[in-house]
Amino acid sequence: MVDRRHLLALIPIPFLVLAQAELLASVLSGGTGLLLLCLVIGLRVLVWWGHREWAHRAAERTRARLREAFLRSPGTKAGEVATLVTRGVHDVTPYVVGYLPQQILAVAVPLAVVIRLAFADLTAALTILATLPLIPIFGALVGAHTRERTARQWDALATLGGHFLDVVKGIGTLRAFGRAEAQSTTVRRLAAQHMTETMSALRVAFLSAFVLELVATMSVAMVAVPVGLRLLDGGVPLYTALLVLFLAPEAFLPLRAAGAQYHASAQGREVLAKVPARTETTGQAPPDLAQAEIVFENVSVRSLRNFSLRVQPGERIALVGPSGAGKSTILGLLLGFVRPDDGRVLVGGVDLQEIDHRKWLEALSWVPQRPTLVPANLSSGEQQRVALANALDRRQAALFLLDEPTAHLDAETEALVLKATRDFTQGRTAVIVAHRPTLLNEVDRVVTV
Repeated sequence: MVDRRHLLALIPIPFLVLAQAELLASVLSGGTGLLLLCLVIGLRVLVWWGHREWAHRAAERTRARLREAFLRSPGTKAGEVATLVTRGVHDVTPYVVGYLPQQILAVAVPLAVVIRLAFADLTAALTILATLPLIPIFGALVGAHTRERTARQWDALATLGGHFLDVVKGIGTLRAFGRAEAQSTTVRRLAAQHMTETMSALRVAFLSAFVLELVATMSVAMVAVPVGLRLLDGGVPLYTALLVLFLAPEAFLPLRAAGAQYHASAQGREVLAKVPARTETTGQAPPDLAQAEIVFENVSVRSLRNFSLRVQPGERIALVGPSGAGKSTILGLLLGFVRPDDGRVLVGGVDLQEIDHRKWLEALSWVPQRPTLVPANLSSGEQQRVALANALDRRQAALFLLDEPTAHLDAETEALVLKATRDFTQGRTAVIVAHRPTLLNEVDRVVTV
């Protein structure tokens, strides 16, 4: 999902760091190489500029892939999708442009410096090797708090965005029933909660930056002070002392930058964690649903516990039970939007999680309990009828999933829908969540959840 090809441009950086330090130490200790030093510095700037340009293009490609992935994930709430494809994908830019490159440099540059100093001044190399782990250790301690606060901040933002979208969609109804002011209060409360979580995350980020700077400064001092004293005593040549003084900060700089980028990219990592798990992988083709048996084997997830069911090819099943029993969860399992905590769902003897998700969705037709259509200026009943018409138009579908399909319809329209559904499901497998008794006459078997 994330384009990482721009990281190849970082390959020359460790070598240029060593070359710059060597030439600078040589020039300042009375040697030659000033022109070559200018050339190396210019080359280092050029390489870094080229990498940044490439990184921003990689970020643009990543954002496009993420938008497509989120928009193709119908299991995500509309409000959260709106937040993810706008604010969310832009928060991934610091991750691609800043955090990923610094992860590479935080390993490559210190390693190159330690190896070079091991041949120039073993004492300084061992000191750097001993103090380098302090930065990631302290960074990990603070980072644990950062992850928690960033997750809360993003959840608050997603809740705010989703609720605001729902309010905008239903503003006419809210005004008609005099509930607009109450929703304004709710939006203000959610906005205040998001501000509180944001400030909490920022406080931890600033604390982390201070801690990392302090540790890095003390570590460099532990290398520089002994080298300076040894230089005064004549125990180390000027060239070697200068080389150590120039390379020691270079060893710690990428680690400090990685710590700063970790916090800058925290929201981006949270967004990437929400990428649908099946968008990057492909599985096997779905079995022929005209002949495949669907089996739930002791499935437990959410309110559903040890649920088992066998659906024969072409059988029409109605799911009944109290609200919250898990009927819609069963449809979510069949759609692949919900994964079992325990047990598994088999289709023709194949675990559903091993089947290519996109091809699986192409093989079925689905009407959710509350369809979301664009534009949203239709009544609930009108949205339900449009969603049903779209589902019935999928003639290639061999599995039909309906979640209370007649919930918002009048008696006359319900009769027409039942007739169309009866004709469409003839010879097809169908799983229907039913509350109205009229639906129970259209199925082969009723299953109580």
